[in-house]
Amino acid sequence: MTEAVTIWHNPACGTSRNTLAMIRAAGIEPTVVEYLTAPPSRDDLTKAIAAAGLTPREAAREKGTPFAELGLGDLSVTDDAILDAMLAHPILINRPFVFASRGVRLCRPSELVLQILPAPLADDFTKEDGEVVKAGPAS
Repeated sequence: MTEAVTIWHNPACGTSRNTLAMIRAAGIEPTVVEYLTAPPSRDDLTKAIAAAGLTPREAAREKGTPFAELGLGDLSVTDDAILDAMLAHPILINRPFVFASRGVRLCRPSELVLQILPAPLADDFTKEDGEVVKAGPAS
């Protein structure tokens, strides 16, 4: 029986594509949720951020998003307001989040996924930019 792994994925993101490819290279076919078209509920988003050990601010994406124009960089903006913005603009949810029985990670860099996969990479993995991630025992 294969362990269930889920990824909140954005196919336009290289880090997300590399993470998905590493999961598959470990012999796992994950559930892929394209969160920009199927955004999480507030409860699921809140739980994912907490399970990854992050705050909403740490889980927010700034680059290529309305982060600055919404004023989210102001430190007086509350976690609830950041969550509201993420739900209104899912592009603000940093990616990819990966869920496995060994934990939840915001996989930036993509090799953080190896910390929670049930199986190690069988072979070295070459990321899109040419960087090699060495195969080895599961963390």
